[in-house]
Amino acid sequence: MHLISVDPRALKENPDKTRRSKSSPQADAVLIHQAVGIVQPPVITAERDGGNGFVINAGHRRVAQAIAADLPEIFVLVDDATDDGGAMRSAVENIAREPLNPVDQWRAIERLVALGWTEESVAAALALSVRQIRRLRLLANVFPAMLEHMARGDMPSEQQLRTIAAAGHDEQAEVWKKYKPKKQEHASWWEIARALTKTRMLAKDASFGDDLAQAYGIVWQEDLFAPADEDSRYTTDIEAFLGAQQEWLSNNLPKRGAIIEVNDWGQPKLPAKASQIYSKPGKGDNTGWYINPRDGSVQSVAYRLPEAKTAPAPGEASEADAETVATKPRPDVTQKGLDMIGDLRTAALHEGLARAPIEGDMLIALLILAFAGVNVTIASGSLDNPYGHADCRRHAARLIDGEGKLSLDRDTLQQVARSVLIDVMSCRRGRSDSGITARIAGEVIGADQFLPNTATEEFLSCLSRSALEAAADALGVAGRIKVKDTRTALVEHFAEGRFIHPAALIAPPVDEVAGWATRCTSEPASETEEDEVSRGPETEADALEEETEFREAAE
Repeated sequence: MHLISVDPRALKENPDKTRRSKSSPQADAVLIHQAVGIVQPPVITAERDGGNGFVINAGHRRVAQAIAADLPEIFVLVDDATDDGGAMRSAVENIAREPLNPVDQWRAIERLVALGWTEESVAAALALSVRQIRRLRLLANVFPAMLEHMARGDMPSEQQLRTIAAAGHDEQAEVWKKYKPKKQEHASWWEIARALTKTRMLAKDASFGDDLAQAYGIVWQEDLFAPADEDSRYTTDIEAFLGAQQEWLSNNLPKRGAIIEVNDWGQPKLPAKASQIYSKPGKGDNTGWYINPRDGSVQSVAYRLPEAKTAPAPGEASEADAETVATKPRPDVTQKGLDMIGDLRTAALHEGLARAPIEGDMLIALLILAFAGVNVTIASGSLDNPYGHADCRRHAARLIDGEGKLSLDRDTLQQVARSVLIDVMSCRRGRSDSGITARIAGEVIGADQFLPNTATEEFLSCLSRSALEAAADALGVAGRIKVKDTRTALVEHFAEGRFIHPAALIAPPVDEVAGWATRCTSEPASETEEDEVSRGPETEADALEEETEFREAAE
């Protein structure tokens, strides 16, 4: 390798250059200095196939910047020809200077593999993991027209790319024809991914082994986008997976176990007159086994059947006959007496809660039991059904030991408390919104650190022009004439970072919290203005009517 001086206009562009997507102007600007010229000489090789010129091996952007700066000559390094045509050197230099577009990375890797490099050797040379190399090679499964659009810088999210790459080219072509964006517009990747989404059954949810998988013709595919420490195998052959699960369940049914069906909502259907058991089942209890239709996993539920009535001996009168002869005995306590007992118990309970000493763990356990009461209805934001209600009984049942007493195991108590809080607290708009209390709780636990990047085309399109330009100015991003160009600039600016728009922060304004606290302490125990605002214009009658219509439609 030796150094020479050449006219940058005389250099020829490499047809197999690594970087094909457009780089940022800021990254190009640092490659040249007006006083010293090119900061680092490009690498060139002698032209092959009888040519007498030089081909750029690494440094296309530096040469372009030199021509733009009207430099008459620049220094270049002349490298000896290599077996791979300088493909590895070009890939390493480009990745070291500015991260390559994923499509360009994939093209560089495919070029190296075609030249005889193994995935392991490419990973070692580029300082990447073998899993990342294999994940990038999944782009070979993307429809060419869709891939060309991605190369312009409009990339889907990792989850969306995984869904697209898992589909066949015919399916991708059909979906791309429907959702193909116009020129200079971004693709609606979430719609494309939704149209190509297929139900998957995960190997980690399978109870059967390799013998049944082979018998049912199940071929596991590996999800290379999943975390490396998880079993990421899956299959889209739903019928075969459920059939293998059903056969395994039939062959491994435990004693006093029975296979039960599920209803239209995926919930188990218990036998007639059976009651579900939420505590530890006893010796005479039964267990119902079923397959969850959502993920195909084998699950169980404990239940108890009523005691069977014995038939009367010959010559003896049955209970029904005895009731017709004897008058019905008066109960020990009348209905009015039961009402009085309820009032007395409530008064004693409230007095004890107000005055009796209660330790910290016991107080948390009592709050969990309170949420599990039959008089508590919670519109939860953690359910798939937007009209469903959280059932905290399943959480509270974990605190009851085998003797029917309240257990205060600290680890279990904390896990159950977290589960109850997840079911109860919500910031979703609509009937499940907890209001300002959920935002106060989110601020206390620092939930803002778990917010995702809001510098996405989908979110930024929801902002007004003034709000978008204000956010860009605050971040030092120059505004554009067109709103969509400003959005694109913000998305590119935070492609490798994280931006949380101030409107998305969980912590509420201090004046709103103080006003809410003042209203709640001065008003009687009824629905406050905060509750009315969070509920919206919908009345309780409208909500009830809408919920009824939803259930009738589901049935």
